[in-house]
Amino acid sequence: MLNASCRKEKSLITSADANVYYSADTLKYDTVFTTAGSVTQFFKIFNNNNGRLKLSSVKLMGGAASFYKMNVDGLPGTQFSDIEIAANDSLYVFVSVNINPNAANLPFLVQDSILVSYNGNSRFIQLQAFGQNAIFLRNQKITGSVTWTNTLPYVILGGIQVDTTATLTIQKGTRIYLHADAAFIVDGTLMTNGEKYDSTRIVFRGDRLDDPYRDYPAAWPGIWFRGQSKNSVLQYTTIKNAYQGIISEGPSINASPKVTLRECIVDNAYDAGILGINSRIDARNCLLSNCGNNIGFVLGGNYSFTHCTAASFSNFYLLHKTPVLVATNYLKQNNNTFITADLTATFTNCIFWGQFGTVDDEVVAEKIGTGIFNVTLTNCLYKLKDPLNPLIVSNGGLLNQVPLFDSVNTSARVYNFRLKTGSPGLNAGVASAVTGDLDGNLRPVAQPDLGCYEKQ
Repeated sequence: MLNASCRKEKSLITSADANVYYSADTLKYDTVFTTAGSVTQFFKIFNNNNGRLKLSSVKLMGGAASFYKMNVDGLPGTQFSDIEIAANDSLYVFVSVNINPNAANLPFLVQDSILVSYNGNSRFIQLQAFGQNAIFLRNQKITGSVTWTNTLPYVILGGIQVDTTATLTIQKGTRIYLHADAAFIVDGTLMTNGEKYDSTRIVFRGDRLDDPYRDYPAAWPGIWFRGQSKNSVLQYTTIKNAYQGIISEGPSINASPKVTLRECIVDNAYDAGILGINSRIDARNCLLSNCGNNIGFVLGGNYSFTHCTAASFSNFYLLHKTPVLVATNYLKQNNNTFITADLTATFTNCIFWGQFGTVDDEVVAEKIGTGIFNVTLTNCLYKLKDPLNPLIVSNGGLLNQVPLFDSVNTSARVYNFRLKTGSPGLNAGVASAVTGDLDGNLRPVAQPDLGCYEKQ
């Protein structure tokens, strides 16, 4: 005689007191650029009971007209009925959002909700997204004289190139969002005319604004000033989360710097904040923060940095393992040979500092051959474990004195590189022609503070 047995199906829970848990009560989407699609988020419904649970309804309240799209248990739709969740199991609900391209120009809140019903209970999961129209440019080459205004943000897909004879001027307050494949290449001239207020600064950053991607380094390639580019000036401009923030390649083709930086911020670049390759850069009141290598010069060049702060702290995204300033006169070739060029780099009233990493010397200079090699630090605060490199000339420097930044909290991603009371960098600068700071505040002519900020 054969004995057959089967597992008894667990009973259906019908009590209004059933133990049901939701992984979120609100799904929040940051800026969603129209026509570019969106990321998908989800929440889970947990049946924490020893019996089966039937959801009488899962309903997208906006229905087919909603900006949101819902997928329940692998099926798309706006309403589902009689969905069972096994004992001590869960159910995924995926939600995406797309904004109407004909919607208003300014940011606006797009809301909806999902109603989950079971055993006489009802629970709303709120959906919230800020939508915004944008100007989309894909694989664009700019020719002639072109001006971008701040009426709408710009979203760059596939890359952009400013042609050799072109000038791109960007007005104050403009926001530029770049996709992961979108290098910003300048073969001509780039002029960014930002101003000191947050709303009037110009911002370049990646186009993923949802958590956690909004804070990831290497979200887009960076801005690359190539060989024939000339006379570019960036004013009150922020460059965030790039692979390499600014690359300036090749010497200036005239008497002006190839790239001039005025009151700029380069933050959270994965590889280099500023990389000069036998080039010419003039920088004033710039903050280079939390980059793989904040400032790097290879194959020589001509550089002048005044009242700049280069600081890195190991954090969740980047380990501080490369000095904040590296200056060399050589470039290694694929055949393991080296080419060299003259290097002149002057730094006045600057701060070079790093913490929580593996770096002892935050300023490094390396030379090959017998060419011109001048690296000069005048009234700079910097960190060195060993005696000063003989390749570096230091005038009135503050060696290994902690700058006492206002506040740094790496876990909360708080970085305020202004100087607090008692900082050795206060009133430690030499007189220069710089009359303001990164905040747009005035500096005294004599004994200004070191770094990009003047304490008020």
